[in-house]
Amino acid sequence: MDKIVASPQAAVADLADGSSIAIAGFGIAHRFPSSLLSAVRDQGAKNLCLVCNSLGAADELRAQMLVANGQVNRLIVSFSARPGLKSRAEELIAAGEISVELVPQGVLVERMRAAGAGLAAIYSPTGVGTPIAEGKELRYFDGKPYLLEPAIRVDYALLRAHRADRMGNLQFRGGSQNFNTSFAKAARIAIAEVDEIVEVGQIPPDMVGLPGVFVSRVVESTVKIRLEDVGPSRPSRSADLPRSYNGKLALTRSAMARRAAELLPEGSVVNLGIGIPTLVSNYLAGRDVILHAENGILGYGEIVSGAEIDPDVYNAGSQFVSLRPGASFFDSVTSFEIARSGKLSAVILGAYQVDAAGNLANWTTPDQVGGGIGGAMDLVAGANTVIIIMEHRDSRDRAKLVQTCTYPLTGVACVDTVVSDLALLQRRDGAFVLEEVAPGFTAEEVLRLGEMDVPVSPRLSVMGGEAAR
Repeated sequence: MDKIVASPQAAVADLADGSSIAIAGFGIAHRFPSSLLSAVRDQGAKNLCLVCNSLGAADELRAQMLVANGQVNRLIVSFSARPGLKSRAEELIAAGEISVELVPQGVLVERMRAAGAGLAAIYSPTGVGTPIAEGKELRYFDGKPYLLEPAIRVDYALLRAHRADRMGNLQFRGGSQNFNTSFAKAARIAIAEVDEIVEVGQIPPDMVGLPGVFVSRVVESTVKIRLEDVGPSRPSRSADLPRSYNGKLALTRSAMARRAAELLPEGSVVNLGIGIPTLVSNYLAGRDVILHAENGILGYGEIVSGAEIDPDVYNAGSQFVSLRPGASFFDSVTSFEIARSGKLSAVILGAYQVDAAGNLANWTTPDQVGGGIGGAMDLVAGANTVIIIMEHRDSRDRAKLVQTCTYPLTGVACVDTVVSDLALLQRRDGAFVLEEVAPGFTAEEVLRLGEMDVPVSPRLSVMGGEAAR
């Protein structure tokens, strides 16, 4: 049984107008099936429905190019927009030319897994009380609410793996298995592009990440990975450059991350969200804290650069990271099993708003078309503790600590702790208390810079220092 196809063009030659296509690849650049995507663009099929975590960066090697080429009329995605990265997809969604269904990342892979398992639907705790719950059946099991989520079946899945043999067995490398397995199982025809094709038997059985029974066609990649094409592409302010309030310097992003790291008890299993939370990994050396990432890594370490980079070892923020002894890799289904099942001691996320009831909003703003749910809804649905790291006010000088969230919610009453560049707040018995303030600031100043009614702890202290006067 030989599943090798001569070229990417031959692999997608039968793609019909109106087809649904699941496209693997993580973040904005990691391990997209770029050769196959280029072939789909050249083949020209129209009115496609794309199912993916993200459309990727706006260049010719990602799923965005199919949108820009006018071939897409529907999206089922976790990210339709990202802050600071405008795309053609946003323009077409705003114009009503493309419809979009935003799906939490863990729900997306589970709906695909369900299709591959021959199931009609699943019940998920993710997103209850948020906009994604609108119009969905709600049922209670053991007193807890769940949403009915239908399985997603697709015509084609475009995958990318490290190696394949002629029977279609696939071997993945590092943290790049992510969506490939669930997407392949949900597809009528799964097509994999790989770095290397080997003879049957050359991939050891225990290294097969996806059995060939789920793979219809295999083609050798014509697009090689370059380090300059992967990793974060959106520039951000230096982690060591603080903002100022009232003419005084607040904490740097690095200092915020260090304070959050100090809150984690020994023996913790912790997920770090994108943005400022990723910096926490730099302050856990020598600690018994295991880091988890949605793309499928458990046990990674600090952010690395230069010669230390491995292109298949990265966190959920697309930053290259080190590995600690005992680290493991797996697919995104397993990753979210860890997240939703309560195995995570804590989740550290960024936010647009947190309100007095502990509600979290971090996936879209009124300025965005669509948004980026990512894995946050799944993470807060299952974590034992939710810690938010964010600057006290946003880039337009609006309060982020508010009495009631005005942005669409990510989670209801889920936030336990907030670390900002001005303060540390803990929610106890359903209400936040101001516990610490940044050096040089008073409690009164900090509270005036927010819009949340917060009592001050009688033991108020300075972040990283002694008791506050």
